[in-house]
Amino acid sequence: MHTALHWIAFNVLVLIAIALDLGVFHRKAHKIALREALLWSLAWIGLAITFGLTISYFYGRQSGLEFFTGYVIEKALSVDNLFVFLVVFRVFAVKEEYQQRVLGYGILGALLMRGAMIAAGAALIERFNWIMYVFGAFIIYAGLHMLFAGEAESHPEQNFLVRYFSRHLRLTKEYRGEKFFSRENGQLFATPLFLVLLIVEITDVTFAVDSIPAVFGITRDTFIVYTSNVFAILGLRALYFLLAGVLDKLDYLKVGLALVLVFVGAKMIVEPWLHISVGVSLAIVLGMLIVAVLASLLRKKK
Repeated sequence: MHTALHWIAFNVLVLIAIALDLGVFHRKAHKIALREALLWSLAWIGLAITFGLTISYFYGRQSGLEFFTGYVIEKALSVDNLFVFLVVFRVFAVKEEYQQRVLGYGILGALLMRGAMIAAGAALIERFNWIMYVFGAFIIYAGLHMLFAGEAESHPEQNFLVRYFSRHLRLTKEYRGEKFFSRENGQLFATPLFLVLLIVEITDVTFAVDSIPAVFGITRDTFIVYTSNVFAILGLRALYFLLAGVLDKLDYLKVGLALVLVFVGAKMIVEPWLHISVGVSLAIVLGMLIVAVLASLLRKKK
């Protein structure tokens, strides 16, 4: 259904959007204000809705629903990334004006890695049909772990890869503005900002292990899985600056995300015996997330 031309055209458009974002609109380091974050969030969501409607028009309502469901699931699960980003920036004392640069390049790397992971997942599903049950069981486990593990402290700086690179990279002791690398005394040094970027990339891969199989639980169309992931990731930076001030107040959001994972995993396992339409799946996912957010806001109000 989707030709090589579709893949090439979509990726070219994505690269143009990223180039404009990093090279024009956010070329200079600055603190992202709430209004700017809101406008950019609405812009990325608007682009995703336009793309989904285009898919519906040319390829049918079913494909459009699959895109929107995959987009909502990926967008919702990416919120969990934001909690970690918040911790990382606090632990490493990254100034607000440099955070947008880290997230911008982090998103670029995330797109490349997710593309490879989606291709690998599609190849596994095509060759081994039973792998869907493994994906489903893993997603349920991830959801239950998120639900019952409690609020454990996050220590991203203690990750094995981070500690390895900290020991084996020539690192400057202090930040060098927005630079990831700095040449000093004829030698190239990485700055602590590069280490933060590395943590952001590692974090995204960790969360993608949960989210990508979850979208495969909605559709086997690799193009839909990829495009819904890309649109969710492209708006992640703006979403971070929009929600950074309220993330700590959404007490029940993790419960909602955990239930979404459990639902999608169960759907993948029971699919041969009980078919749940994409439209119903989208309604259930949205319902869980809305209830979680409303419950969090009501609790804070009380």
